[in-house]
Amino acid sequence: MKDTRITSIQSLYISPGGVFGIKAVIGVSSNIKEDLLSVPMSNVRAITQFGGVPIVLPNLVGDGITEIANTINGLLLTGGGDIDPTLFGEEPLPGLGNIVPERDLFEMALVQKMLELNKPVLGICRGAQIMSIAMGGDMYQDIYSQKDGPLLQHEQQAPNWHGSHFVEVTVGSLLRKIVGMEKFKVNSYHHQALRNMPAGFIVSGVASDGVIEAFESTKHLFVMGIQWHPESLLTKGDASSCAIFQAFMNACMK
Repeated sequence: MKDTRITSIQSLYISPGGVFGIKAVIGVSSNIKEDLLSVPMSNVRAITQFGGVPIVLPNLVGDGITEIANTINGLLLTGGGDIDPTLFGEEPLPGLGNIVPERDLFEMALVQKMLELNKPVLGICRGAQIMSIAMGGDMYQDIYSQKDGPLLQHEQQAPNWHGSHFVEVTVGSLLRKIVGMEKFKVNSYHHQALRNMPAGFIVSGVASDGVIEAFESTKHLFVMGIQWHPESLLTKGDASSCAIFQAFMNACMK
């Protein structure tokens, strides 16, 4: 069967600013702390840099999910804290950090609706993890206590614009088509990680220690999760980060 994701990827590479000047509206997920919504400005700048209009999302639980999904052209799931393990059938281990239940439930419901509508989704770090769980996957609550074998430093002690380890990209994947590289450096700020892929998704990038760094849908034009933070690497003009955001934004503007 012909892979429509790959054959259509050439149409995603158009100039920043949209198709004929049209701009896409991108929902940007946020955190809740002390009754305040927050989102790093690096995520907002990443959207505007590639011709989009960012809208910070409210973490509603219940009504409003369908209306939000119908309104936005694409969804950027940002990084943040840990995820409630009861959502994938486990109880909390000692290494689990801070969770925000409202955010978990909101993002899961919104992801499910966006994929139902076949709208583009880019999940970053925590965003990749919650997307996997929303679609039936699971994850390590804490790789350093749960994953066998020696591990890299996945919580780097370096500036966020610095690539600290490499990701090897799967041949034939959408990610490989976008970045055009077999291997590239990424930054790293996580202790949780993807474990088992949900149905309809494939691993598209791994670290040298076997930790899953990227995955993507085989059923949608652009649904991708990445474990690193390309929005921070953009400040140094990182080529792979620029390519990922450009492809995401152009998919949203189609």
